[in-house]
Amino acid sequence: MALTDQLRSTDLSDPGRWPPSLRAAAVAVALAAVLLSGVRVLAIDAEYARLRSAQREEVDLRIRLEQGQLRAANLEGYREQIAEIERSFGTVLGRLSPTTEIPGLLADLSQAGLDAGLEERLFHPMEEQQREFYAELAIHLRMAGDYHQFGRFVSDIAAIPRLVTLHDIHIRPLNDGEPGELSLDLIARTYRNLDEGEGPP
Repeated sequence: MALTDQLRSTDLSDPGRWPPSLRAAAVAVALAAVLLSGVRVLAIDAEYARLRSAQREEVDLRIRLEQGQLRAANLEGYREQIAEIERSFGTVLGRLSPTTEIPGLLADLSQAGLDAGLEERLFHPMEEQQREFYAELAIHLRMAGDYHQFGRFVSDIAAIPRLVTLHDIHIRPLNDGEPGELSLDLIARTYRNLDEGEGPP
């Protein structure tokens, strides 16, 4: 009996009575449908993953574009800032003392304390530290006086044309002095250009 005759004589609503060849064909068709739908789902998932990846990449590219546009819009301002920094750096470099001026600068520091009316109790230059393109000389100072004298001393230091910075400033009452007399402890740092051939150790 041919397959078409079997289909005509078979009650399709009762699969239990189908001939074995028809059941096998139905199972094969069902399996093929399940496999095809599974393959299609996997293909759709892969495409969806690629779509999500492309969307994330688009967001990243948009952010980078916006940042680039901001930088481009501020480019002239950045150039002005760089020019100002270079001018300031040149000014600071100009305030570095040459080697030959260091003894005079030390004398200026000591004289500023005396001119302010302070009693110099310690003036101790420390070992010079060489940096990349300059050398730093720290001087430990201890002086006795009052607040007004300290203020005048700091003002006189600021007026020195060479670069001097004050660090680790401590003001305490003097135990052995008159009432109102104070002790000023600080580290003054001055800087100089390195001579030809000098460099950091």
